[in-house]
Amino acid sequence: MASGKPKKKNPRLASGRKRARQGLKLNAANTSLRSKYRTAVKNVEKAVLAGDKTKATELFAKAQSVLDTIADKGIFHKNKAARDKSRLSAKVKALALAA
Repeated sequence: MASGKPKKKNPRLASGRKRARQGLKLNAANTSLRSKYRTAVKNVEKAVLAGDKTKATELFAKAQSVLDTIADKGIFHKNKAARDKSRLSAKVKALALAA
């Protein structure tokens, strides 16, 4: 009565149990990749804010690879990855032109 969440039942069928195991592994892998994606984007934005042109271009090159990988695996939609790459590219180019 004190706990708010109902207890989750274990699947009865072997195929259901296997699916639950696979789901846990896949969820962990996807979470890790999503984190990698966000970190790559954040690092480029930090370099742009700091005004470090060389570091920003270097990090942007690495981030492009990460963004493409995530889009290929279907973790984020390919258009989201393209949009993020475009926006990061514009920031890096603006930094290069400003200096």
